[in-house]
This record gives sequence, structure tokens and C-alpha cells, in this order.
Amino acid sequence: MSWNEQAKKKKRRRIVAIIIVLLIAIAIGGYGYIASALKPVADTAEKKEIEIPSGTSTAGIGKLLQKNGIIKNGTVFQYYVKANFQNGLKAGNYLLSPSMSVKEIATIITSGSVYNPARYKITIPEGSQLKDIVKIIANEFKLKEEEVLRQLNDGNFLAELQKNYPQLITDKLQNPAITYKLEGYLYPATYSYYKKENTLQEIVAPMLEKTNQYVTANKPAIEKLGFDVHQFLTMSSLIEEEATAMTDRRKIASVFYNRLKANMPLQTDPTVLYALGKHKDRVLYSDLKIASPYNTYVVTGLPVGPIANAGEPSMKAALDPEQTDYYYFLAALNGEVFFAKTLAEHNALKEKHITSQR
Repeated sequence: MSWNEQAKKKKRRRIVAIIIVLLIAIAIGGYGYIASALKPVADTAEKKEIEIPSGTSTAGIGKLLQKNGIIKNGTVFQYYVKANFQNGLKAGNYLLSPSMSVKEIATIITSGSVYNPARYKITIPEGSQLKDIVKIIANEFKLKEEEVLRQLNDGNFLAELQKNYPQLITDKLQNPAITYKLEGYLYPATYSYYKKENTLQEIVAPMLEKTNQYVTANKPAIEKLGFDVHQFLTMSSLIEEEATAMTDRRKIASVFYNRLKANMPLQTDPTVLYALGKHKDRVLYSDLKIASPYNTYVVTGLPVGPIANAGEPSMKAALDPEQTDYYYFLAALNGEVFFAKTLAEHNALKEKHITSQR
């Protein structure tokens, strides 16, 4: 069929539609009814989200809009669209108001200007631990915390994630000594979700995707450090947990790297608290003896896995530590961090800024 023939065919269809509208008008009482049916239902600021399923006919859309109080007459809408719009109506979610005319509504639906609001939104702060993230997810999606935690630690669940992120989710996470398998792997950021129903895999997927993008982009730098992805995320988490607003993360990183090179235990208190499974204002000497692969007072080198989900500043510091001769650091009661090259210097700083201030 030629282009001219197609155009003529469309024109004939529009003429037929117009004739049908006129016949309807005559049948139900004249043009006044048609004119009224094309006008807004009401003068209101109210808007409704209308979902038009895929495959719905023009007649079906007219009935749907009439049922929801958006238009006055679905049949008039149906033939008005056929007479005045060459493009078909498109499926999707639309934000429509009874204060709109039929022309305005039809224009929106034929243009496909869908309304796609976030149904759920969660924010993962930097330094959040997996237990914190589980609470955030459970609260927003109305799930049970214990079930979310169980599934995130499930071997089959991890195996499915590994199919999508083979460079990120490795067999290291199958280590039974790791308390929470995805600790350190869920990128801190704000995430929006647009579906009514979301699986847990769909919920954590964007978090893993952002982490995967970061480590993939920095893979050469990570390998230059002599780390794999798991070790890099572990180091980043230590920096995150030790950092304060008043300190330089790159200097903290330098201390950790210097101690690793010297085969010294990292001796960072947050790993002790993670091993204990609780927060404490003060770590006691007896706490330092807890037998755990996370406790860097009893294990040499990195702990068995991350102890938090680090933000980008801490990951950057892990990739690019400052070059120093520091082997010690401590945070004063006001949050200021002091660095030392020797144990004697460290003890003097501790006496001055911590012990004498209590």
C-alpha cells in the first residue's frame, strides 16, 4: 500500500469516527451533551494516579477513566480520540485530574508522558553496618528484619547474586567465619524503587551495582595494593569506622598500611566492637582478648571481612594512602585525631588528650 493510500485510509477512519460521534450526539440529545462530556468533570486540584495496562483498548481506557471520575463519558472519549488523534493511547501510569479536559487527557496519554513516582526510597548512610541496613530495608518495605537478615546470609541467595556480579561476589563470602556475608558490599547512597512489589534481590541489586562499578573502575589500583576486592572493602571499612569529621582518612590509611608492612597487628578498636556484636563507649582491656577472626588485637593482618559499608571517601583513602612514618593514631575526646611514629609518642599523646581529660 502506498503512502497516499495509507493517508486516505486514516482520513476515512477519522471521518467515520466523527460521524459516529455525531450520531451518538443525536441519539442522546444533541451537541450540548457532547460538548459537556468533553469538558472537565470538576474544578479541583486533586490528581489521581491511573494505571493503563498494556493492551487496553481505547474503549477500555475510556471506561477506566470514567470509573475513576477523570472523564464524564467513556464512549465520547473513545470516539473523540479516534477522530482527533492519529497516535494511539499508550500504556503506563499517568497522573490525571478531573479538572482536565478530554483533549488534555488524551494529549497526555497519546504522548506517553507517564508518571513514575518512587514507591519506596531508602538512604544508606556511610559507615552503616549490615544490621542497620536490614532495619532500613525492613522498615521501608514492611518486611521482617529476621527474614531479611536470614536471606542476605543464605548461600543460595549469594550464589544467585554471584551470577550477576562474579567479580564482586566471590567464593570468599562462603567463609563460615564471616558473620554477615554482604557486610561492606552495599554501597551507601539513596535508592528509589518504582515497582509495587520488589524481591530482596531487586532491593540490594542497585547497592551491589554501585559497589561493582566502583571496584571495576579501580581494579588496577586495587591490584597494585596487592589486594583482592574483599580485602579492599575490608580495609575501606576499617578506615570508615576509625574516621571522624576532624581527621584525614588518608593518614589513617597510612597507619594501617605501615603496620601491615611491618607485620604488626592493626589493633583497631572497631574490630573488637564488631567481634563483640555491640556498641560500647569504651573498649575495656578484657574486651581486647575476645577470640574472633575480626579482632585485630589477636589476629595479624586484615580481619576476616569488612566491619561496615564504607563510603567513597574511605574507599579513596584505601586506594591512595598518604605516605607517612606513622604507626599509631588516637582520637581525643573532642574527635581530633593525633598521629605518632613510636609507641612512646603515642602513649604521651594518650596521656595528654585522653587519660588526663577523664
